[in-house]
Amino acid sequence: MSLNLTDITLTYPDGEGRLTALDRVTLDVPKGSLTAVIGPSGSGKSSLLAVAATLITPDTGTVTVDGTPTTGLIRAELADLRRRKIGIVFQQPNLLPSLTAAEQLQVMAQIDGRPPARARTRAVELLDAVGLAGQADRRPHQLSGGQRQRVNIARALMNNPTVLLVDEPTSALDHERGAAVIDLITRLTHQQATATVLVTHDRTHLTAVDQIAEVHDGRLHVPAPAR
Repeated sequence: MSLNLTDITLTYPDGEGRLTALDRVTLDVPKGSLTAVIGPSGSGKSSLLAVAATLITPDTGTVTVDGTPTTGLIRAELADLRRRKIGIVFQQPNLLPSLTAAEQLQVMAQIDGRPPARARTRAVELLDAVGLAGQADRRPHQLSGGQRQRVNIARALMNNPTVLLVDEPTSALDHERGAAVIDLITRLTHQQATATVLVTHDRTHLTAVDQIAEVHDGRLHVPAPAR
């Protein structure tokens, strides 16, 4: 398994008590597969994604990324793990206005200490993979919303992650562009062999995912295989 969450419990302070965001959650996401996590607002989807990304440490339970248990790792070690093993696609692309599409990706490689020439080659290859072969030198204001989200996805894949975490990628897109983005994530999951978790409130684009996990009141259920 490239991503494994085992018996995860997460609570937050709530007045004099604590609010349970995740209640003994267990989830296995194999390499090269896509798991969609669905549920109403406030159900625990974002908390689950944050724990999987090692951005939040759970009260109990274990997160294992590509065979590495994260329990006991210090902050610097977790940051290194995220940089090398985890790609995160945030809900909003948050692209830097002054950088071209290729440069948005190259920054990720520079942070990881990769040579600029190799970074440029990798960036162009990924932009081609997401259907933006002719847009490498365009800046965000020259791209559509769907194209900016594709750059966001390509950026998350820049450092060859084994785990890809995607947060509501279609929330700002119309139905057609949203479906195209989900199709793209599905295809890239198989091509790049990532263990992908897609958090979404929209069930309409989930016919091709490998597994659907539903969160209610912090508890995770897997009703049935998606296909």
